[in-house]
Amino acid sequence: MKRNSFRYLWIGQALANSGDLFYIVGLMAIIHGMTGSAMLMAMIPFVTTMARFISGSFAPVLMDKYSLKSLLASSQIGKTAVLFLLLVTYYVLGEQEVTVYAILGFVFLISLLDGWAAPASHAMLPRLVDAAELTKANSFVALVDQLIQLGGWAVGGLLVVAMGGSNVIWLTFSLALAAAVFMKMIEDRHEAAPEQKGKADISNWNSIQEGWTLIWRQPSLRAIHIMYVLETIAGVIWIAAIIYVYVVDALNKEEAWWGYINASFFLGLMLGGLFGMRGAGLIDRNIRKFVICSSFGISLMTFGFGLTSVPWLALVFSAGFGIFEQLKSVSLQTTLQRSVSIHLLPKVYAAQSALVSLVFGLSTLLFGYITDEFGVRATYFIAAIVLFISGCYALRIRTRLPALGEGPEQQVRIGIE
Repeated sequence: MKRNSFRYLWIGQALANSGDLFYIVGLMAIIHGMTGSAMLMAMIPFVTTMARFISGSFAPVLMDKYSLKSLLASSQIGKTAVLFLLLVTYYVLGEQEVTVYAILGFVFLISLLDGWAAPASHAMLPRLVDAAELTKANSFVALVDQLIQLGGWAVGGLLVVAMGGSNVIWLTFSLALAAAVFMKMIEDRHEAAPEQKGKADISNWNSIQEGWTLIWRQPSLRAIHIMYVLETIAGVIWIAAIIYVYVVDALNKEEAWWGYINASFFLGLMLGGLFGMRGAGLIDRNIRKFVICSSFGISLMTFGFGLTSVPWLALVFSAGFGIFEQLKSVSLQTTLQRSVSIHLLPKVYAAQSALVSLVFGLSTLLFGYITDEFGVRATYFIAAIVLFISGCYALRIRTRLPALGEGPEQQVRIGIE
């Protein structure tokens, strides 16, 4: 974890994630100031999800042609260019309705660039640290990300008040440019030579389906992604719209409690990340048990959260959910990285990114409907059942999950004919 390239990766990713968060806050402020429409503001996460699904689907084609480092750097450089065009368009068109739709178009383009950056970043990490440090490295990166998420929204809001929405976009422009510099400084010892990349005799369609085929054919990967899908479906309960209804209807509290619950959730994620760093060896030796226990723990916390009407208990359950969620996420992430060779891992992450984006988008609509028709408590009870099923599934297929020492070289590699 002390290698410079790993340091460049997490710093670059931290800058990029901070910029993404700030620019969303800035755009929300701009759109709200122009229209006051909650629906148009809600279009930003929807457009983002759909764009990442499309980009994640086609990312393997780019991964066959370019190195992961090049994809990470080009994503940030591309974002700086699109952000510049967004700002120019905003200043030229002014505050009119067509400007909003132009902004959404630029959001779509930026999210397309993010769609290949995220799987490339996840796949790069195992190349930069020793196999024995994977759990610790994953926990550290997750902790940094949660720190940004925890403080970023508040900092972004303060920046919007102090600087204005458009100036916050300029700040994002600078952060994306700095992130690109750090990504270019990474040295990937496993990177294929340019001429080898160009000689890859594989069609675009085969490239796109390679990650999906690996996930489907390899039992350990299929098991991991079934759990990912179930968790993604249930994870929709933490979106702002559902939490807001929960605070009002279940807790009978004012809007400020929406912030308290989010803060306790991210605090739990951070505590889980710290435990992952400090107890990496313990997790490695018992990784199957951690996947199973955290799965049931998440279900129990969700059920308690949906059942309670006591505000302080809701904070406890929210923090507990965050702790178990982080432990499960780190365990599954490490398990996945040990199940696939570093050369095939980018394709798997690309397929995973597309799959999770699609499932999350559809689940948002489903749970929104359930909340409207049956009430917010029903939403959390159903989510708890889905997570309990995930726990039962993890218990049933525990032997398919590789334990410590079972790296890709010990497993059957599945290729594409």
